[in-house]
Amino acid sequence: MTTLPPQYDIAIIGYGPTGVTAANLLGKQGLEVLVVERDADIYARARAISTDEEVLRIWQQVGLADQLNADMLAGRPVAFVDADGKPFIELHSVSRGAGHPPQQFIYQPAVEKVLRAGVDRFPNVELRLGHECLRIKQDDNGVELLLANLTDDAFTRVRASYVIAADGGSSATRGQLGIGYEGKTFGERWVVIDTKVLNEWPGHDNLRFHCNPARPTVDCPTPLGHHRWEFPVRDGEDEKVLVTEAAIWQVLNNQGITSDDVEILRAVVYSHHVRFADRWRVGRVFLAGDAAHAMPPWIGQGMSAGVRDAANLCWKLGAVLSGSLPDSVLDSYQVERMPHVRETTKRAVSVGRIITERHRLLATARNHAFRVAMRVPGFPSWMRERRWIPHAHYPSGFQSPVSNSAVGRQIPQPWVLDQKGNRERLDDVLGNQWTVLYTGTEQRWKQWESAGVTAIRLGEAGSPTGPDTIVDTEGLLFTWMIEKRATAIAVRPDGFVYAASSHNDALPPPPNGLSVRT
Repeated sequence: MTTLPPQYDIAIIGYGPTGVTAANLLGKQGLEVLVVERDADIYARARAISTDEEVLRIWQQVGLADQLNADMLAGRPVAFVDADGKPFIELHSVSRGAGHPPQQFIYQPAVEKVLRAGVDRFPNVELRLGHECLRIKQDDNGVELLLANLTDDAFTRVRASYVIAADGGSSATRGQLGIGYEGKTFGERWVVIDTKVLNEWPGHDNLRFHCNPARPTVDCPTPLGHHRWEFPVRDGEDEKVLVTEAAIWQVLNNQGITSDDVEILRAVVYSHHVRFADRWRVGRVFLAGDAAHAMPPWIGQGMSAGVRDAANLCWKLGAVLSGSLPDSVLDSYQVERMPHVRETTKRAVSVGRIITERHRLLATARNHAFRVAMRVPGFPSWMRERRWIPHAHYPSGFQSPVSNSAVGRQIPQPWVLDQKGNRERLDDVLGNQWTVLYTGTEQRWKQWESAGVTAIRLGEAGSPTGPDTIVDTEGLLFTWMIEKRATAIAVRPDGFVYAASSHNDALPPPPNGLSVRT
């Protein structure tokens, strides 16, 4: 039986942060994209409450970072406090050089509104809101999706070359494909209270983990006049009672908050999960975001992990569809992303254990131990580096087999002077394209040039620009390359290093089949 050619390059199932980021990234590449989403509008309840500089760097790729940053709350400290409200851990976020504030608190509905407006710029992206994908069927040439219009119950069939399933933790697509979702759901449930701020109070814009064994509580700022509290349901408590206004005010009053300070918007109860899909690719269908993994919220990386998935996958799909790379490159998606997600989840669980310790004597010992440790030089930095968000690094995957400490790492993003002397962020100059960056004068990368890859010299601060030279005004990337002993690096479209060389060694060759089309 002859099958029809695909109508779309990519179909995206789900239009939350992962799906809408993918729609922006793919739309910018000029691909024909279909988005399928059950809900007719943005989900009104804020779920994610923070993100980081690497995610803003991804949104920078589609020209939305500055607009999103304007509605975020950046640079606020994090404090772990005891039952008396006295801190035993205090951390301040430090930039890793991605070109944006290192940590931002967000109001998710506002973020999604900006991201969806970004998609509206692309006439090649078609939205079918209020639609559900009932079935997917693959063959050698594409994927058929059976869609139901939830308004009039009409059914349609469409075809796409590839599918990204970003349809959440209860992903129907994952179920259809028979993919396991190993892990666990914690038995303890948590109440989430979202409020509107009426009058600000001292410390209203700081994040505090109240590590009280009797009732651990998260006290979290969110921008645009909002604030959130979270606390666990204790044994014997009735969830339905805990979300009543009387019960909510009892918790807030214990935090020193009254009806003069906030207006209660909503309260819901939810569970924490640690889960990973067995496979993130089945043929032409890929899982992303919560459909592929779920983690507890303690370091605010659930949404961000999904955005990172989209960034890793979308440039590869574009390269395959344009013919510049073979389909096999798509196998590197899970290989690269899974270790980072697992490590992030491990760190989130570790932080959660600090917050939720219920044994009073152990909590007292915890408080004392951390107060002593925080006075030890280097310990706060260790906490940030080893217990918070892992660095952007792929130990294996789509990279050169020739070893160099720069390979598999995301390069820093300094402000640079471009070839015409204009001050720009590095990624905006490179245009998210394959690029060879070098600091010396020796040019030994003929194979890369033959593949259509542009080579740009990176000059030190104070040196002149030129037709083939940009200047690192901060010395950030220039110093990083010295530390990695790399005089030339081949950078992928997502900013990760594919290959590197030192001194006068030749740059390792490009991947087989790479053909960059301008």
